[in-house]
Amino acid sequence: MTHEMLKKARDNAASIGAANVEFRLGELEHLPIADNTADVVISNCVINLVPDKQQVFREAFRVLKHGGRLAVSDVINTSPLSADLQSDPSLLCGCVAGAAPADRVENWLATAGFVDVRVTAKPKSRELIKTWAPGRNLENHIVSAMVEARKPCAARAEHD
Repeated sequence: MTHEMLKKARDNAASIGAANVEFRLGELEHLPIADNTADVVISNCVINLVPDKQQVFREAFRVLKHGGRLAVSDVINTSPLSADLQSDPSLLCGCVAGAAPADRVENWLATAGFVDVRVTAKPKSRELIKTWAPGRNLENHIVSAMVEARKPCAARAEHD
């Protein structure tokens, strides 16, 4: 998202000899990559920062090769947040206020064209989440989740 983050990611990859990764500066809603070129799209708790999450999933679908996978770790909403929690700037920046329920995430992925969609809640994450906003019962409204999906394989052309 920033030049500093890009440099750090490249430096980290170089330090472990990872030659099969590439880092690009861009936005989730408009990925700087051609159609059907990525094997995997990964994300670690940033999709909740984007107002148009459905566009993020359309972009992920666009850039993935047929058979490519999406693997996202994020926070999902298990019950509605109060207006107070939703408007808290620290919770907005912390990827909490933008959390959506699992069924909505599943619908966005299916609408984008993904198959084998799974949103797996991690209930044990509530202990950690409790520390994000002590005394505000945040752990009763959100939970960490693994979001997985696959772009369908291309239909094989029939041969005569």
